[in-house]
Amino acid sequence: ADSLVVCEVDPELKEKLRKFRFRKDTTNAAIIMKVDKSRQLVVMEEEFQVFEIRTTDDLTEAWLQEKLAFFR
Repeated sequence: ADSLVVCEVDPELKEKLRKFRFRKDTTNAAIIMKVDKSRQLVVMEEEFQVFEIRTTDDLTEAWLQEKLAFFR
């Protein structure tokens, strides 16, 4: 285990994770992290906000297209 290398976590990511952990929102969300091998640093890859809908009347084709445009 002499070759074990431990990565640091990007300070900006640490702050984002702290806020994420203690957020008051009740919606689903995710932060995807990756290891930047060249800098031996854990950094944020992507952040997602799961979409909220209160009634089926709000679930229209226009609403869905607007939300899915986020992933393009």
